[in-house]
Amino acid sequence: MSRKSGSNRHSRIVTQGDERAPNRAMLRAVGFGDADFDKPIVGVANGYSTITPCNAGLDDLAHTSVKAIRDAGGMPQVFGTITVSDGISMGTEGMKCSLVSREVIADSIETVCRAQSHDGVIALGGCDKNMPGAMIALARLNIPSIFVYGGTIKPGHFAGRDLTVVSAFEAVGEFGAGRISRDDFSEIERRACPGKGSCGGMYTANTMSSAIEAMGMSLPGSASMAAEDAEKNQSAGESGRVLLDLIDADLKPRDILTREAFENGIAVAIALGGSTNAVLHLLAIAHAAQVPLEIDDFERIRKRVPVIADMKPSGRYVATDLHAVGGVPLVLKMLCAEGLIHGDCMTVTGKTVAENIAAVSETPPTDQDVVVPFAKPLYAEGHLAILRGNLAPEGAVAKLTGVKSSTIRGPARVFDSEEACMEAIMSDSIRPGDVLVIRYEGPKGGPGMREMLTPTSAIIGKGLGDSVGLITDGRFSGGTYGLVVGHVAPEAQVGGPIALVQEGDSITIDATRRVIDLEIDADEFERRRAAWTAPAPRYTSGVLAKYAKLVSSASKGAVTD
Repeated sequence: MSRKSGSNRHSRIVTQGDERAPNRAMLRAVGFGDADFDKPIVGVANGYSTITPCNAGLDDLAHTSVKAIRDAGGMPQVFGTITVSDGISMGTEGMKCSLVSREVIADSIETVCRAQSHDGVIALGGCDKNMPGAMIALARLNIPSIFVYGGTIKPGHFAGRDLTVVSAFEAVGEFGAGRISRDDFSEIERRACPGKGSCGGMYTANTMSSAIEAMGMSLPGSASMAAEDAEKNQSAGESGRVLLDLIDADLKPRDILTREAFENGIAVAIALGGSTNAVLHLLAIAHAAQVPLEIDDFERIRKRVPVIADMKPSGRYVATDLHAVGGVPLVLKMLCAEGLIHGDCMTVTGKTVAENIAAVSETPPTDQDVVVPFAKPLYAEGHLAILRGNLAPEGAVAKLTGVKSSTIRGPARVFDSEEACMEAIMSDSIRPGDVLVIRYEGPKGGPGMREMLTPTSAIIGKGLGDSVGLITDGRFSGGTYGLVVGHVAPEAQVGGPIALVQEGDSITIDATRRVIDLEIDADEFERRRAAWTAPAPRYTSGVLAKYAKLVSSASKGAVTD
Protein backbone atom coordinates (compact mmCIF):
# COMPACT_ATOMS: atom_id res chain seq x y z
CA MET A 1 0.00 0.00 0.00
CA SER A 2 1.49 3.34 -1.03
CA ARG A 3 1.49 6.35 1.26
CA LYS A 4 1.27 10.06 0.60
CA SER A 5 4.72 11.52 -0.07
CA GLY A 6 5.87 13.96 2.57
CA SER A 7 2.85 13.29 4.82
CA ASN A 8 5.09 12.34 7.70
CA ARG A 9 5.87 14.99 10.30
CA HIS A 10 8.99 13.25 11.58
CA SER A 11 10.41 12.47 8.14
CA ARG A 12 10.24 16.16 7.23
CA ILE A 13 12.36 16.90 10.28
CA VAL A 14 15.05 14.36 9.45
CA THR A 15 15.27 15.31 5.77
CA GLN A 16 15.21 19.09 6.15
CA GLY A 17 18.73 20.52 5.77
CA ASP A 18 22.24 19.30 6.38
CA GLU A 19 21.99 19.99 10.10
CA ARG A 20 19.70 16.96 10.38
CA ALA A 21 22.31 14.55 9.07
CA PRO A 22 22.97 13.09 12.57
CA ASN A 23 19.28 12.18 12.84
CA ARG A 24 19.47 10.34 9.54
CA ALA A 25 22.69 8.63 10.54
CA MET A 26 21.18 7.24 13.73
CA LEU A 27 18.07 6.05 11.93
CA ARG A 28 20.21 4.29 9.33
CA ALA A 29 21.78 2.36 12.19
CA VAL A 30 18.37 0.88 13.07
CA GLY A 31 17.46 -0.10 9.51
CA PHE A 32 16.43 3.00 7.58
CA GLY A 33 17.43 3.30 3.93
CA ASP A 34 17.24 6.30 1.62
CA ALA A 35 13.65 5.58 0.62
CA ASP A 36 12.45 5.20 4.21
CA PHE A 37 12.86 8.79 5.35
CA ASP A 38 9.65 9.88 3.60
CA LYS A 39 7.56 7.14 5.23
CA PRO A 40 5.43 7.54 8.37
CA ILE A 41 7.40 6.58 11.47
CA VAL A 42 5.18 4.50 13.71
CA GLY A 43 5.67 3.65 17.38
CA VAL A 44 4.92 0.08 18.39
CA ALA A 45 4.35 0.11 22.17
CA ASN A 46 4.92 -3.50 23.17
CA GLY A 47 3.80 -4.61 26.63
CA TYR A 48 5.37 -8.06 26.26
CA SER A 49 6.71 -9.79 29.34
CA THR A 50 6.81 -13.22 30.91
CA ILE A 51 5.71 -11.77 34.26
CA THR A 52 2.11 -12.72 33.54
CA PRO A 53 0.27 -14.97 31.07
CA CYS A 54 -1.74 -11.90 30.03
CA ASN A 55 1.30 -10.43 28.25
CA ALA A 56 3.27 -13.54 27.34
CA GLY A 57 1.90 -13.63 23.78
CA LEU A 58 2.32 -9.95 22.95
CA ASP A 59 5.75 -10.23 21.33
CA ASP A 60 4.37 -12.46 18.59
CA LEU A 61 1.60 -9.92 17.97
CA ALA A 62 4.13 -7.09 17.89
CA HIS A 63 6.21 -8.89 15.25
CA THR A 64 3.10 -9.39 13.15
CA SER A 65 2.13 -5.73 13.53
CA VAL A 66 5.65 -4.61 12.59
CA LYS A 67 5.60 -6.64 9.38
CA ALA A 68 2.16 -5.34 8.48
CA ILE A 69 3.26 -1.73 9.05
CA ARG A 70 6.33 -2.23 6.86
CA ASP A 71 4.30 -3.91 4.13
CA ALA A 72 1.79 -1.04 4.24
CA GLY A 73 4.49 1.59 3.76
CA GLY A 74 5.37 2.64 7.29
CA MET A 75 8.55 2.48 9.36
CA PRO A 76 7.85 0.83 12.72
CA GLN A 77 9.93 1.55 15.81
CA VAL A 78 9.38 -0.94 18.62
CA PHE A 79 9.73 0.03 22.26
CA GLY A 80 8.76 -1.67 25.49
CA THR A 81 6.49 -0.69 28.31
CA ILE A 82 5.92 -2.37 31.65
CA THR A 83 3.34 -4.63 33.17
CA VAL A 84 2.71 -6.06 36.61
CA SER A 85 0.49 -9.03 37.35
CA ASP A 86 -2.50 -8.17 39.49
CA GLY A 87 -3.28 -11.84 39.97
CA ILE A 88 0.20 -12.72 41.22
CA SER A 89 0.55 -9.67 43.48
CA MET A 90 -3.04 -9.90 44.80
CA GLY A 91 -3.21 -9.90 48.59
CA THR A 92 0.39 -8.71 48.98
CA GLU A 93 2.11 -5.37 49.46
CA GLY A 94 3.07 -5.58 45.79
CA MET A 95 -0.55 -5.06 44.76
CA LYS A 96 -0.11 -1.40 45.71
CA CYS A 97 1.88 -1.03 42.49
CA SER A 98 -0.96 -2.23 40.27
CA LEU A 99 -2.87 1.01 39.73
CA VAL A 100 0.43 2.90 39.84
CA SER A 101 1.51 0.86 36.81
CA ARG A 102 -1.36 2.37 34.81
CA GLU A 103 0.28 5.78 35.18
CA VAL A 104 3.77 4.46 34.46
CA ILE A 105 2.52 2.80 31.27
CA ALA A 106 0.72 5.96 30.15
CA ASP A 107 3.74 8.15 30.93
CA SER A 108 6.19 5.81 29.20
CA ILE A 109 4.22 5.58 25.95
CA GLU A 110 3.62 9.32 25.90
CA THR A 111 7.29 10.03 26.64
CA VAL A 112 8.64 7.86 23.81
CA CYS A 113 6.17 9.03 21.18
CA ARG A 114 6.68 12.68 22.01
CA ALA A 115 10.46 12.33 22.11
CA GLN A 116 10.62 10.53 18.76
CA SER A 117 7.91 12.64 17.08
CA HIS A 118 6.09 9.49 16.01
CA ASP A 119 3.41 9.94 13.37
CA GLY A 120 1.25 7.23 14.83
CA VAL A 121 1.33 4.53 17.46
CA ILE A 122 -0.01 1.01 17.86
CA ALA A 123 -0.21 -0.11 21.49
CA LEU A 124 -0.32 -3.77 22.48
CA GLY A 125 -1.43 -4.74 25.97
CA GLY A 126 -2.85 -7.64 27.89
CA CYS A 127 -3.08 -7.27 31.67
CA ASP A 128 -5.62 -5.05 33.42
CA LYS A 129 -3.67 -1.78 33.57
CA ASN A 130 -2.05 -2.08 30.11
CA MET A 131 -5.29 -1.13 28.43
CA PRO A 132 -6.30 2.00 30.35
CA GLY A 133 -2.64 2.99 30.61
CA ALA A 134 -2.22 2.78 26.85
CA MET A 135 -5.51 4.53 26.20
CA ILE A 136 -4.58 7.41 28.51
CA ALA A 137 -1.36 7.83 26.53
CA LEU A 138 -3.11 7.68 23.16
CA ALA A 139 -5.62 10.28 24.29
CA ARG A 140 -2.87 12.59 25.57
CA LEU A 141 -0.74 12.25 22.44
CA ASN A 142 -3.66 12.58 20.02
CA ILE A 143 -1.74 11.18 17.06
CA PRO A 144 -3.29 8.46 14.84
CA SER A 145 -3.48 5.40 17.08
CA ILE A 146 -4.95 1.95 17.50
CA PHE A 147 -5.05 -0.47 20.42
CA VAL A 148 -4.42 -4.22 20.15
CA TYR A 149 -5.59 -6.47 22.98
CA GLY A 150 -3.40 -9.50 23.64
CA GLY A 151 -6.46 -11.71 24.03
CA THR A 152 -8.22 -13.75 26.65
CA ILE A 153 -7.02 -16.99 28.21
CA LYS A 154 -8.99 -20.16 27.50
CA PRO A 155 -10.73 -21.69 30.51
CA GLY A 156 -9.26 -24.43 32.61
CA HIS A 157 -11.38 -27.45 33.45
CA PHE A 158 -11.87 -29.59 36.54
CA ALA A 159 -14.73 -31.72 37.86
CA GLY A 160 -17.01 -30.74 35.01
CA ARG A 161 -16.72 -26.97 35.37
CA ASP A 162 -14.80 -24.17 33.71
CA LEU A 163 -12.06 -22.59 35.79
CA THR A 164 -10.51 -19.13 35.84
CA VAL A 165 -7.91 -17.59 38.12
CA VAL A 166 -10.74 -16.53 40.45
CA SER A 167 -11.51 -20.22 40.98
CA ALA A 168 -8.12 -20.52 42.67
CA PHE A 169 -8.81 -17.53 44.95
CA GLU A 170 -12.21 -18.90 45.94
CA ALA A 171 -10.69 -22.34 46.54
CA VAL A 172 -8.63 -20.80 49.37
CA GLY A 173 -11.82 -20.00 51.26
CA GLU A 174 -13.46 -23.28 50.30
CA PHE A 175 -10.51 -25.29 51.58
CA GLY A 176 -10.28 -23.16 54.72
CA ALA A 177 -13.96 -23.88 55.41
CA GLY A 178 -13.52 -27.60 54.81
CA ARG A 179 -15.77 -27.52 51.74
CA ILE A 180 -13.20 -29.11 49.39
CA SER A 181 -10.37 -31.58 49.88
CA ARG A 182 -6.66 -30.84 49.67
CA ASP A 183 -6.48 -32.87 46.44
CA ASP A 184 -9.29 -30.86 44.84
CA PHE A 185 -7.70 -27.62 46.03
CA SER A 186 -4.42 -28.60 44.38
CA GLU A 187 -6.09 -29.64 41.13
CA ILE A 188 -7.96 -26.33 40.88
CA GLU A 189 -4.68 -24.46 41.34
CA ARG A 190 -2.95 -26.58 38.69
CA ARG A 191 -5.72 -26.24 36.09
CA ALA A 192 -7.08 -22.72 36.56
CA CYS A 193 -4.74 -21.00 34.06
CA PRO A 194 -3.93 -23.38 31.20
CA GLY A 195 -2.05 -21.02 28.85
CA LYS A 196 -1.45 -17.50 27.59
CA GLY A 197 -3.99 -14.72 27.80
CA SER A 198 -5.78 -12.44 30.24
CA CYS A 199 -8.14 -13.70 32.96
CA GLY A 200 -11.03 -15.39 31.21
CA GLY A 201 -14.21 -14.04 32.78
CA MET A 202 -15.68 -10.56 32.35
CA TYR A 203 -13.02 -9.32 34.73
CA THR A 204 -11.15 -6.05 34.27
CA ALA A 205 -9.06 -7.01 31.22
CA ASN A 206 -11.98 -8.31 29.16
CA THR A 207 -14.22 -5.50 30.41
CA MET A 208 -11.72 -2.89 29.23
CA SER A 209 -11.01 -4.62 25.91
CA SER A 210 -14.77 -4.67 25.29
CA ALA A 211 -15.20 -1.01 26.24
CA ILE A 212 -12.26 0.01 24.02
CA GLU A 213 -13.78 -1.85 21.06
CA ALA A 214 -17.14 -0.24 21.79
CA MET A 215 -15.48 3.20 21.87
CA GLY A 216 -14.00 2.54 18.43
CA MET A 217 -10.28 2.36 19.28
CA SER A 218 -9.72 -1.29 18.34
CA LEU A 219 -10.92 -3.48 15.49
CA PRO A 220 -14.45 -4.92 15.57
CA GLY A 221 -14.57 -8.40 17.06
CA SER A 222 -11.07 -8.23 18.54
CA ALA A 223 -12.01 -7.78 22.21
CA SER A 224 -12.98 -11.39 22.95
CA MET A 225 -10.50 -13.33 20.81
CA ALA A 226 -8.40 -15.96 22.57
CA ALA A 227 -4.71 -15.10 22.91
CA GLU A 228 -3.59 -18.42 21.46
CA ASP A 229 -5.90 -18.51 18.44
CA ALA A 230 -4.66 -17.65 14.95
CA GLU A 231 -7.28 -14.95 14.46
CA LYS A 232 -5.69 -12.86 17.21
CA ASN A 233 -2.42 -12.74 15.28
CA GLN A 234 -4.31 -11.90 12.09
CA SER A 235 -6.11 -9.10 13.90
CA ALA A 236 -2.78 -7.65 15.07
CA GLY A 237 -1.58 -7.57 11.45
CA GLU A 238 -4.78 -5.94 10.26
CA SER A 239 -4.43 -3.35 13.04
CA GLY A 240 -1.00 -2.40 11.70
CA ARG A 241 -2.41 -1.91 8.21
CA VAL A 242 -5.35 0.10 9.52
CA LEU A 243 -3.03 2.41 11.46
CA LEU A 244 -1.39 3.52 8.22
CA ASP A 245 -4.84 4.41 6.88
CA LEU A 246 -5.48 6.44 10.04
CA ILE A 247 -2.24 8.35 9.45
CA ASP A 248 -3.22 9.05 5.83
CA ALA A 249 -6.65 10.27 6.94
CA ASP A 250 -5.20 12.15 9.94
CA LEU A 251 -7.88 10.51 12.10
CA LYS A 252 -6.85 10.95 15.73
CA PRO A 253 -8.01 9.48 19.05
CA ARG A 254 -9.89 12.61 20.10
CA ASP A 255 -11.83 12.45 16.83
CA ILE A 256 -13.01 9.02 17.99
CA LEU A 257 -13.09 9.38 21.80
CA THR A 258 -16.05 11.73 21.99
CA ARG A 259 -18.50 12.01 24.84
CA GLU A 260 -20.85 9.73 22.90
CA ALA A 261 -18.10 7.14 22.43
CA PHE A 262 -17.56 6.99 26.20
CA GLU A 263 -21.28 6.49 26.67
CA ASN A 264 -21.05 3.56 24.25
CA GLY A 265 -18.16 2.10 26.25
CA ILE A 266 -20.09 2.42 29.50
CA ALA A 267 -23.20 0.84 27.98
CA VAL A 268 -21.27 -2.20 26.74
CA ALA A 269 -19.43 -2.63 30.06
CA ILE A 270 -22.80 -2.65 31.82
CA ALA A 271 -24.53 -4.96 29.33
CA LEU A 272 -21.70 -7.48 29.79
CA GLY A 273 -21.78 -7.35 33.60
CA GLY A 274 -18.26 -5.90 33.63
CA SER A 275 -15.80 -4.86 36.30
CA THR A 276 -16.15 -1.97 38.74
CA ASN A 277 -12.70 -0.90 37.54
CA ALA A 278 -14.34 0.29 34.32
CA VAL A 279 -15.64 3.27 36.28
CA LEU A 280 -12.17 4.26 37.45
CA HIS A 281 -10.46 3.70 34.11
CA LEU A 282 -13.04 5.30 31.82
CA LEU A 283 -13.05 8.41 34.02
CA ALA A 284 -9.25 8.55 33.69
CA ILE A 285 -9.24 8.04 29.91
CA ALA A 286 -11.93 10.71 29.51
CA HIS A 287 -9.79 13.11 31.57
CA ALA A 288 -6.86 12.48 29.22
CA ALA A 289 -9.09 12.98 26.18
CA GLN A 290 -10.47 16.22 27.66
CA VAL A 291 -14.00 14.81 27.56
CA PRO A 292 -16.36 15.79 30.39
CA LEU A 293 -17.36 12.57 32.17
CA GLU A 294 -18.49 12.20 35.76
CA ILE A 295 -19.13 9.29 38.08
CA ASP A 296 -22.87 10.02 38.03
CA ASP A 297 -22.92 9.42 34.27
CA PHE A 298 -22.47 5.71 35.03
CA GLU A 299 -25.57 5.77 37.21
CA ARG A 300 -27.58 7.55 34.52
CA ILE A 301 -26.63 4.97 31.88
CA ARG A 302 -27.06 2.06 34.30
CA LYS A 303 -30.73 2.87 34.76
CA ARG A 304 -31.54 2.25 31.10
CA VAL A 305 -29.07 -0.50 30.10
CA PRO A 306 -29.81 -4.07 31.27
CA VAL A 307 -27.28 -6.84 31.84
CA ILE A 308 -27.70 -9.28 28.95
CA ALA A 309 -24.56 -11.47 29.15
CA ASP A 310 -24.22 -14.29 31.68
CA MET A 311 -20.52 -13.84 32.35
CA LYS A 312 -18.23 -14.88 35.18
CA PRO A 313 -17.55 -14.02 37.97
CA SER A 314 -21.23 -14.06 38.97
CA GLY A 315 -22.43 -15.83 35.81
CA ARG A 316 -21.51 -19.04 34.02
CA TYR A 317 -19.51 -18.12 30.92
CA VAL A 318 -16.09 -16.82 29.90
CA ALA A 319 -14.92 -14.49 27.13
CA THR A 320 -14.30 -17.26 24.62
CA ASP A 321 -17.97 -18.25 25.01
CA LEU A 322 -18.99 -14.66 24.30
CA HIS A 323 -16.77 -14.64 21.23
CA ALA A 324 -18.32 -17.82 19.89
CA VAL A 325 -21.81 -16.27 19.87
CA GLY A 326 -20.85 -12.93 18.31
CA GLY A 327 -18.71 -11.01 20.80
CA VAL A 328 -18.92 -7.26 21.29
CA PRO A 329 -20.36 -6.65 17.76
CA LEU A 330 -23.46 -8.67 18.74
CA VAL A 331 -23.89 -6.70 21.97
CA LEU A 332 -23.36 -3.40 20.14
CA LYS A 333 -25.96 -4.31 17.51
CA MET A 334 -28.49 -5.29 20.18
CA LEU A 335 -27.91 -2.05 22.07
CA CYS A 336 -28.05 -0.02 18.86
CA ALA A 337 -31.36 -1.61 17.87
CA GLU A 338 -32.79 -0.51 21.23
CA GLY A 339 -31.45 3.03 20.87
CA LEU A 340 -29.04 2.55 23.79
CA ILE A 341 -25.80 3.49 22.02
CA HIS A 342 -24.72 6.11 19.49
CA GLY A 343 -24.32 4.34 16.16
CA ASP A 344 -22.92 7.42 14.44
CA CYS A 345 -19.63 7.44 16.39
CA MET A 346 -16.47 7.19 14.28
CA THR A 347 -14.07 4.24 14.77
CA VAL A 348 -10.53 3.27 13.74
CA THR A 349 -11.92 1.49 10.69
CA GLY A 350 -12.84 4.87 9.22
CA LYS A 351 -16.48 3.79 9.50
CA THR A 352 -19.07 4.47 12.16
CA VAL A 353 -20.14 1.94 14.78
CA ALA A 354 -23.39 1.40 12.87
CA GLU A 355 -21.52 0.77 9.63
CA ASN A 356 -19.17 -1.71 11.33
CA ILE A 357 -22.08 -3.78 12.65
CA ALA A 358 -24.41 -3.41 9.66
CA ALA A 359 -24.28 -7.13 8.84
CA VAL A 360 -24.64 -8.31 12.46
CA SER A 361 -27.97 -9.76 13.63
CA GLU A 362 -30.05 -7.69 16.05
CA THR A 363 -31.01 -10.81 18.00
CA PRO A 364 -28.74 -13.31 19.76
CA PRO A 365 -28.53 -16.87 18.41
CA THR A 366 -31.34 -19.05 19.71
CA ASP A 367 -29.17 -22.07 20.50
CA GLN A 368 -27.19 -20.40 23.32
CA ASP A 369 -27.73 -18.50 26.56
CA VAL A 370 -24.45 -16.60 26.89
CA VAL A 371 -26.18 -13.47 25.57
CA VAL A 372 -29.90 -13.29 26.26
CA PRO A 373 -32.64 -11.27 24.52
CA PHE A 374 -33.66 -7.86 25.84
CA ALA A 375 -37.06 -9.32 26.66
CA LYS A 376 -35.43 -11.61 29.24
CA PRO A 377 -32.42 -9.75 30.68
CA LEU A 378 -30.39 -11.16 33.53
CA TYR A 379 -30.90 -7.83 35.30
CA ALA A 380 -33.39 -5.23 34.12
CA GLU A 381 -31.01 -2.43 35.13
CA GLY A 382 -27.24 -2.26 35.06
CA HIS A 383 -25.13 -3.68 37.84
CA LEU A 384 -22.59 -0.88 38.42
CA ALA A 385 -24.46 1.31 40.89
CA ILE A 386 -23.16 4.61 42.23
CA LEU A 387 -23.97 4.90 45.93
CA ARG A 388 -23.86 8.05 48.04
CA GLY A 389 -24.52 8.88 51.67
CA ASN A 390 -22.73 10.18 54.73
CA LEU A 391 -20.07 7.48 54.28
CA ALA A 392 -19.39 8.39 50.64
CA PRO A 393 -20.34 12.00 49.83
CA GLU A 394 -18.27 11.87 46.61
CA GLY A 395 -19.72 8.50 45.68
CA ALA A 396 -18.84 4.82 45.79
CA VAL A 397 -19.25 1.94 43.34
CA ALA A 398 -21.25 -1.22 44.02
CA LYS A 399 -21.45 -4.30 41.80
CA LEU A 400 -24.89 -5.88 42.04
CA THR A 401 -24.54 -9.07 39.98
CA GLY A 402 -24.63 -12.37 41.80
CA VAL A 403 -26.27 -11.10 45.02
CA LYS A 404 -29.52 -12.40 46.50
CA SER A 405 -30.20 -9.17 48.36
CA SER A 406 -29.06 -5.67 47.49
CA THR A 407 -29.49 -4.42 51.06
CA ILE A 408 -27.72 -5.11 54.32
CA ARG A 409 -27.73 -3.39 57.72
CA GLY A 410 -25.27 -4.61 60.29
CA PRO A 411 -22.45 -3.95 62.70
CA ALA A 412 -19.19 -2.59 61.34
CA ARG A 413 -16.11 -4.77 61.54
CA VAL A 414 -13.29 -2.28 61.02
CA PHE A 415 -9.87 -3.08 59.53
CA ASP A 416 -7.14 -0.61 58.66
CA SER A 417 -5.60 -2.92 56.06
CA GLU A 418 -6.52 -5.78 53.75
CA GLU A 419 -4.26 -8.17 55.65
CA ALA A 420 -6.06 -7.55 58.95
CA CYS A 421 -9.42 -8.27 57.34
CA MET A 422 -8.13 -11.43 55.68
CA GLU A 423 -6.85 -12.73 59.00
CA ALA A 424 -10.29 -12.25 60.55
CA ILE A 425 -12.03 -14.05 57.68
CA MET A 426 -9.72 -17.05 57.75
CA SER A 427 -9.93 -17.33 61.55
CA ASP A 428 -13.74 -17.54 61.31
CA SER A 429 -14.19 -14.25 63.20
CA ILE A 430 -16.72 -12.91 60.69
CA ARG A 431 -20.40 -13.63 61.21
CA PRO A 432 -23.45 -13.39 58.91
CA GLY A 433 -24.81 -9.86 58.97
CA ASP A 434 -21.43 -8.18 59.52
CA VAL A 435 -20.38 -5.23 57.38
CA LEU A 436 -16.62 -5.33 56.85
CA VAL A 437 -14.84 -1.99 56.51
CA ILE A 438 -11.37 -2.02 54.91
CA ARG A 439 -9.88 1.47 54.92
CA TYR A 440 -6.60 3.31 54.38
CA GLU A 441 -6.37 1.36 51.12
CA GLY A 442 -7.36 4.24 48.84
CA PRO A 443 -5.29 5.96 46.14
CA LYS A 444 -3.31 8.02 48.65
CA GLY A 445 -3.70 5.87 51.73
CA GLY A 446 -2.61 2.49 50.36
CA PRO A 447 -1.11 4.02 48.43
CA GLY A 448 -2.25 2.55 45.14
CA MET A 449 -5.82 1.45 45.89
CA ARG A 450 -5.30 -2.31 46.12
CA GLU A 451 -7.92 -4.73 44.80
CA MET A 452 -9.69 -6.77 47.47
CA LEU A 453 -10.09 -10.02 45.55
CA THR A 454 -8.37 -12.07 48.25
CA PRO A 455 -10.83 -11.22 51.07
CA THR A 456 -13.91 -11.14 48.82
CA SER A 457 -13.04 -14.52 47.33
CA ALA A 458 -12.39 -15.92 50.80
CA ILE A 459 -15.82 -14.66 51.89
CA ILE A 460 -17.40 -16.46 48.92
CA GLY A 461 -15.36 -19.58 49.62
CA LYS A 462 -16.44 -19.52 53.27
CA GLY A 463 -20.09 -19.48 52.19
CA LEU A 464 -20.72 -15.93 53.46
CA GLY A 465 -21.18 -14.21 50.11
CA ASP A 466 -24.92 -13.64 50.56
CA SER A 467 -24.80 -12.61 54.21
CA VAL A 468 -21.82 -10.30 54.63
CA GLY A 469 -21.28 -6.79 53.26
CA LEU A 470 -17.93 -5.16 52.56
CA ILE A 471 -17.01 -1.54 51.95
CA THR A 472 -13.59 -0.11 51.16
CA ASP A 473 -11.80 2.94 49.85
CA GLY A 474 -9.75 0.46 47.85
CA ARG A 475 -10.85 -1.29 44.67
CA PHE A 476 -12.23 -4.65 43.69
CA SER A 477 -10.96 -7.06 41.12
CA GLY A 478 -13.12 -7.69 38.11
CA GLY A 479 -13.37 -11.17 39.59
CA THR A 480 -15.18 -9.90 42.68
CA TYR A 481 -18.89 -10.29 43.26
CA GLY A 482 -21.20 -10.12 46.26
CA LEU A 483 -22.59 -7.19 48.26
CA VAL A 484 -19.42 -5.14 48.08
CA VAL A 485 -18.89 -1.40 47.73
CA GLY A 486 -15.56 0.07 46.65
CA HIS A 487 -14.01 3.38 45.60
CA VAL A 488 -15.51 5.00 48.72
CA ALA A 489 -14.65 8.69 48.42
CA PRO A 490 -13.27 10.75 50.00
CA GLU A 491 -10.86 8.08 51.21
CA ALA A 492 -9.76 7.56 54.80
CA GLN A 493 -6.26 9.00 54.30
CA VAL A 494 -7.67 12.47 53.55
CA GLY A 495 -10.19 12.34 56.40
CA GLY A 496 -13.13 10.90 54.50
CA PRO A 497 -16.03 9.66 56.65
CA ILE A 498 -14.88 6.04 56.29
CA ALA A 499 -11.98 7.00 58.59
CA LEU A 500 -14.48 7.79 61.37
CA VAL A 501 -16.21 4.40 61.53
CA GLN A 502 -15.78 2.51 64.80
CA GLU A 503 -16.16 -1.18 65.56
CA GLY A 504 -19.80 -2.08 66.08
CA ASP A 505 -21.29 1.02 64.45
CA SER A 506 -24.39 0.26 62.42
CA ILE A 507 -23.93 0.62 58.66
CA THR A 508 -26.59 0.42 55.98
CA ILE A 509 -25.83 -0.53 52.38
CA ASP A 510 -28.93 -0.18 50.20
CA ALA A 511 -28.03 -0.55 46.55
CA THR A 512 -31.69 -0.31 45.52
CA ARG A 513 -31.91 3.23 46.95
CA ARG A 514 -28.19 3.74 46.16
CA VAL A 515 -27.40 4.68 49.76
CA ILE A 516 -24.44 3.94 52.02
CA ASP A 517 -24.77 5.42 55.51
CA LEU A 518 -23.10 5.29 58.91
CA GLU A 519 -25.89 5.42 61.50
CA ILE A 520 -24.58 7.91 64.03
CA ASP A 521 -25.94 11.36 64.77
CA ALA A 522 -24.41 14.53 63.42
CA ASP A 523 -22.91 15.61 66.74
CA GLU A 524 -21.05 12.31 67.13
CA PHE A 525 -19.87 12.58 63.53
CA GLU A 526 -18.37 16.00 64.21
CA ARG A 527 -16.81 14.88 67.50
CA ARG A 528 -15.02 12.04 65.75
CA ARG A 529 -13.96 14.30 62.90
CA ALA A 530 -12.39 16.78 65.31
CA ALA A 531 -10.47 13.98 67.04
CA TRP A 532 -9.15 12.37 63.83
CA THR A 533 -5.58 12.87 62.65
CA ALA A 534 -4.09 11.60 59.41
CA PRO A 535 -1.71 8.65 59.75
CA ALA A 536 1.83 9.07 58.50
CA PRO A 537 2.37 8.12 54.85
CA ARG A 538 3.33 4.49 54.44
CA TYR A 539 6.01 5.40 51.87
CA THR A 540 8.22 8.48 51.97
CA SER A 541 10.34 7.95 48.85
CA GLY A 542 10.18 6.26 45.47
CA VAL A 543 7.34 5.68 43.07
CA LEU A 544 4.65 5.00 45.67
CA ALA A 545 5.47 8.20 47.56
CA LYS A 546 5.36 10.24 44.35
CA TYR A 547 2.07 8.62 43.39
CA ALA A 548 0.50 9.36 46.78
CA LYS A 549 1.41 13.04 46.46
CA LEU A 550 -0.05 13.40 42.97
CA VAL A 551 -3.08 11.11 42.78
CA SER A 552 -6.63 12.45 42.77
CA SER A 553 -9.75 11.00 44.34
CA ALA A 554 -11.17 7.75 43.00
CA SER A 555 -14.30 9.73 42.12
CA LYS A 556 -12.14 11.56 39.54
CA GLY A 557 -10.52 8.39 38.17
CA ALA A 558 -7.44 8.45 40.44
CA VAL A 559 -5.53 10.47 37.84
CA THR A 560 -2.10 11.96 38.48
CA ASP A 561 -2.20 14.95 36.13
